[in-house]
Amino acid sequence: MKNKTILLILFLFITCSLFAQDKNNWGLFRGDAKLSGVTSATLPSTLDLLWSFKTGDNIKSSPVVYDDKIVIGSTDGYVYALNMKGALLWKFNTTNSIEAPAMIVNGIVYCGNLDGALFAIDLNTGKVKWKYKAENQIMGSPNLFQIAGKNYIVVGSYDYNLHCVDALTGKLKWKYETGNYVNGCAAINNNYAIFGGCDGFIHVVNVQTGKLKEKINVGTYIASSATVDNNRAYAGDYDGKFSCIGINEKKILWKYIEKTDESPFIGSPALYKNYVVIGNRNKFLYCFDKNNGKLLWKKSMGGQVDSSPVIAGDKIIIATMKGDIKILQINDGKQLLSYELGSPVSGCPAVIDQKIILGADDGKVYCLGKR
Repeated sequence: MKNKTILLILFLFITCSLFAQDKNNWGLFRGDAKLSGVTSATLPSTLDLLWSFKTGDNIKSSPVVYDDKIVIGSTDGYVYALNMKGALLWKFNTTNSIEAPAMIVNGIVYCGNLDGALFAIDLNTGKVKWKYKAENQIMGSPNLFQIAGKNYIVVGSYDYNLHCVDALTGKLKWKYETGNYVNGCAAINNNYAIFGGCDGFIHVVNVQTGKLKEKINVGTYIASSATVDNNRAYAGDYDGKFSCIGINEKKILWKYIEKTDESPFIGSPALYKNYVVIGNRNKFLYCFDKNNGKLLWKKSMGGQVDSSPVIAGDKIIIATMKGDIKILQINDGKQLLSYELGSPVSGCPAVIDQKIILGADDGKVYCLGKR
């Protein structure tokens, strides 16, 4: 009886993610809580412009999709909700620029802005449920985990903290302080939030307590989000180094440095099977063997790559600061399709079945697919 009680307690307090692969939904900007950048969606056979929608200023954020609704923030300070035909459903004024991707869970939109405000907004009505205030700007997406049936949000801020709040009420559960700005999104793996920051460390924080488990030095600041798989974190940094960090080993297991160019990695990697893919400001897209860091291929994209790639089966979707959207084969980098928007894209595309949705510097939301 005693053993059964212990097992029940462990079951009740187990931490889990609410994100699952779904070809019609893309509720988090990297697809799942580990930030893998992978979708089960089928890609269109051609890339045609299906529609565009104009916001009031440029878009640096990434769109998310849930229940046939597209949500994206703009630097005009508004969160926009569109239907799948590009018609406006509602917009909400947060009163400051939005560069962070939103997250949608259970019909609620969670979105931060440069004023440091995190909002919970009803997806169907656009009405605010609560507002939480950090002490400096929020640049990265929220992520979510569940303990004993209760949902919690984690989000980083330029106030040096990772904040954990109750998803239902916005009430603070804990704060974990780093040594500098927290720019990206924290990946959730098992019982831990794993993220880099401008202090040059990968932080591994217990999501139940907010206490540090490990802090691993990568030597320089990380401007984006790490991807996590089997106690390995994969991240690019501002000095042009791409690393695999062993969480259990507490060290960098392998790293790649471009000998002739130290351009920064701004976007986040995507990871599928043994492939890990990331773009760089030197205009190249890189594909590595995740196990040993062997460079499998690199390919020029014709423009700087600040956007994060998405992997769909054996294909990669990537956007560039030149304004091109490309689909490549994952095994060799061969280009299969391309579409020229003509405006820089820094955010991650939302990829759902037969559609690619993204925002651009011209302030427009674009939907590409087969006409």
